[in-house]
Amino acid sequence: MSRRAGLALLASGLIVVITGSWWALALWPMPAAAPVWLARAREICFGNAGDGLPDPGGWVLLVGEPLGMAALLLTIWGDAVREAFGALSRRWPGRILLGASGAGLLLGMRWAAQRVADARGEPFETVASAPVRLDAVPPPLRLLDQTGDTIQLEQYAGRPVVVAFVYGHCETVCPVIVHDLIAGTARLGAKAPELLLITLDPWRDTPARLATIAAAWELPAGAHLLSADVPQVEAVLHAWGVGRSRNATTGEIVHPRLAFLIGESGRITARLDGRAESLIAAVERLDQHTAR
Repeated sequence: MSRRAGLALLASGLIVVITGSWWALALWPMPAAAPVWLARAREICFGNAGDGLPDPGGWVLLVGEPLGMAALLLTIWGDAVREAFGALSRRWPGRILLGASGAGLLLGMRWAAQRVADARGEPFETVASAPVRLDAVPPPLRLLDQTGDTIQLEQYAGRPVVVAFVYGHCETVCPVIVHDLIAGTARLGAKAPELLLITLDPWRDTPARLATIAAAWELPAGAHLLSADVPQVEAVLHAWGVGRSRNATTGEIVHPRLAFLIGESGRITARLDGRAESLIAAVERLDQHTAR
């Protein structure tokens, strides 16, 4: 095998490694304790369709990246690539390597297809980054937090509150939403609203597990992660109009980025997307309205 063919074979291997790394970053399930930077990197690189999968732009990148690199390699070193793979196919170690690579490719494609199938669910509209103004009476809320205390909205009378919807096994945006809301309340300082996080997954986020999830998310003092019995939590989610779809096999939940800001008046004043900028804009606008 010539030196040029060897380099072409090395380049082909690098394309496979890079492609596998990108697909793993885009699709590999992430636990609740996954670093926030990792979840954010996934969303920035591949977007989020609301079901734990990349958005259309992310899929274009995942498919177009390996095809583009392979096409470039064949255009520049087509003869060397053919020489390299021909040399491999003439010897049994090379044939084993090619066979193992092909089997690995098929297994990877099967895993990716199963991952997509498991994440399928009803699509939900994502909320725009700008807060949507509302003026509504909040539905009842009476759940348990990570310390075992009963939390209800009445105890926050006269104080602003943010109610958001996340779950501990979320593999995509939930850690990012929690991080952004914490960062937003920190930036607001004395004007920061109370933070209530209601689980979308009472089957696994039981009251006994809330403390572990809260620690993994590094919730600050005063932030509450809420759950209860499945029927009780489901009734609360239904009352708040939280769209969701749960895969009974994997437990994965398709859901929108959604939070509500409740003003000092006790009424819902804005629907948010869970980003820090959306929260800050809604609170500042609420302050301006109150000052009039």
